[in-house]
Amino acid sequence: MEQQTFSLSIEQNIALLKMDVAGESMNTLKAEFGPELDAILDDLSQQSQLQGLVVYSGKADSFVAGADIAMLDACETAADAQQLSQQGHKVFARLASLPFPVIAAIHGPCLGGGLELALACDYRVCSDHDKTSLGLPEVQLGLLPGGGGTQRLAKLVGLQKALEMMLTGKQLRAKQALKSGLVDEMVPNSVLLEVAKKYAGKAKRKPKPKLSTISKLLEGNALGRNILFSQVTKQTLSKTRGNYPAPMEIIACVKAGVEKNSEAAYLEEAQRFSKLVKSPESAALRGLFFASNELKKESLFEGVEPRKIKQVAVLGGGLMGAGIAFVSATKAKAQVRIKDISEKGVLGGLNYAYKLLDKKRQRRFISHAQLQQQMNDITGGTDFTGMKNSQIVVEAVFEDLALKQQMVADIEANCNQHTIFASNTSSLPIAQIAAKAERPEQVIGLHYFSPVEKMPLAEIIPHAGTNQQTIADTVEFARKQGKTAIVVKDGAGFYVNRILAPYMNEAAILLLEGQSVEHLDKTLLDYGFPVGPMTLLDEVGIDVGAKIAPILEAELGARFKAPQAFSKLIDDKRLGKKNGRGFYLYQGNKGRAKKVDLQVYSVLGVKPGNPMDAEQLAKRCVYMMLNEAARCLDEGVINSARDGDLGAIFGIGFPPFLGGPFRAMDKIGLANLVAELDEMASLYGERFAPCEALKQMAENKQSYYS
Repeated sequence: MEQQTFSLSIEQNIALLKMDVAGESMNTLKAEFGPELDAILDDLSQQSQLQGLVVYSGKADSFVAGADIAMLDACETAADAQQLSQQGHKVFARLASLPFPVIAAIHGPCLGGGLELALACDYRVCSDHDKTSLGLPEVQLGLLPGGGGTQRLAKLVGLQKALEMMLTGKQLRAKQALKSGLVDEMVPNSVLLEVAKKYAGKAKRKPKPKLSTISKLLEGNALGRNILFSQVTKQTLSKTRGNYPAPMEIIACVKAGVEKNSEAAYLEEAQRFSKLVKSPESAALRGLFFASNELKKESLFEGVEPRKIKQVAVLGGGLMGAGIAFVSATKAKAQVRIKDISEKGVLGGLNYAYKLLDKKRQRRFISHAQLQQQMNDITGGTDFTGMKNSQIVVEAVFEDLALKQQMVADIEANCNQHTIFASNTSSLPIAQIAAKAERPEQVIGLHYFSPVEKMPLAEIIPHAGTNQQTIADTVEFARKQGKTAIVVKDGAGFYVNRILAPYMNEAAILLLEGQSVEHLDKTLLDYGFPVGPMTLLDEVGIDVGAKIAPILEAELGARFKAPQAFSKLIDDKRLGKKNGRGFYLYQGNKGRAKKVDLQVYSVLGVKPGNPMDAEQLAKRCVYMMLNEAARCLDEGVINSARDGDLGAIFGIGFPPFLGGPFRAMDKIGLANLVAELDEMASLYGERFAPCEALKQMAENKQSYYS
């Protein structure tokens, strides 16, 4: 068999095994990996003079980034997936049982199957480089580590650390990996291979975790372990609300590792892995992974090469502006200038960036010198000094059309003829912002979500006159900021806010019908949203919602009409979390679960009644969102069902395990969805009437994904 992944050499009785997947920028474990490594192990086991084997990567900045996910999609049955897992077990067991020490020399990402390979080695040495990270992130794809990870990791770092890593998918930096005992030594990359070779000739060993006294007491006996597993199970279910099966399967496998013999525990890992591979939740999460990667690599226009943006200006030093400045400097590696009307605003923006960087320094992700270096890339002032060479100016000022048009004029007067003006408006059509521009072709929408440094989505909104170069440059800039960037059509609410508004309005209508704040929030949390609708209104600001609603209603019609009663909340000065008065109480609540402010009901003139059936309540809110998403695709607001799914998941936290609104509609069945919407329209009003596109697709027995 022609070996494409591995090449073996021997120097001074030390075998060096280089991994280098042909034609790829990063190593991943492909289907050929097992048979190739088996053949090499056959050769190595015959060589009695060897003192050790060092496994390393031929890639510049990657050890092994994980298994090739496409292999899992090729598994037609659970039995196929189980066989895949057991093949991995077999080859890693052979590696572990070689008569001489095996050393992993790790530089760059060592994730998933890559870490499972390293765990099968006797020793692990890693580089101290920023790019080096170790972890088992399978849970993020609805899976568990199927190559022995649930068994080997706990034996090396202890049950608590192993469970934390696997249940969160958390990746450890080199220093953290050393501290936890995951690696034996951390050295500069320049000497990595030489240091790894020094472990040759040492004794093979059984892993022994470095545990604190408390951890030893907890993990060292059956009673302590039972308490640990019970607590972890309880915490996990409170987070997943039963929507994600993988975390519970991970706990079961780790438990099997301490309660069963090795053979039975490995078999359990393979069986539970195979069940997850064929689960709808994992299929949806893997689909999301592929769609996201595909979008990142997509080229928008043939022959239009995006320009590298290194000079950025941000108008407004508030939370949004500060967040935009931060990701532009730290991720897009640009020089950033913040302009605000006051020194206080500028200092606020700089201080925000400093606090975020200082958190990273405290967690030892960056050094003090790196903090200073990154802060040097962000400057600010109250005039246009230092902005002449800005390639893009991102505007993050109040939602006021005249103000934004004035900003365009100011930038055209003070920057250069190639400067892009990107507005972070959440509701105003971009064509209106560009209406008085001298260079409207360089005006575009760049809509972020708050907080900018955490939320992964950016909506790119060209108006009819925006040129291709501006669109390509802005998309590439957003990608460099670490964003999933979708291009959407100009219009009220764009895509994300347009599908969110009917969902939020319906929750408000249900509140006025007598459903309690707690029941509404709990029901939608159980459905899979990261926060309930009432909490979200408090977070965004009740006044913000009140401003956006009339714009959407004027542009899109009566189905966007917000309940009149909500003006009573504004009159009562209830703006949400920002002024400590909303649906919930925020004063003196630190460290405790927030409580509903019961006065809200009297302000709105309602009295909470019997809770509605949770499934019906969720459908009333979610089906409004699904119907609007179908309209958006039909009207060309989004380019594809894929973009619509990514936008909803990364923008508003639509439940990822459902794959997005369009995958959710396919799962419900479009004919069933239309029938249910028709019934809801007869019960609750015309706003539920299914859109024409849905009715037509249902009639033709179509779906969004084949």
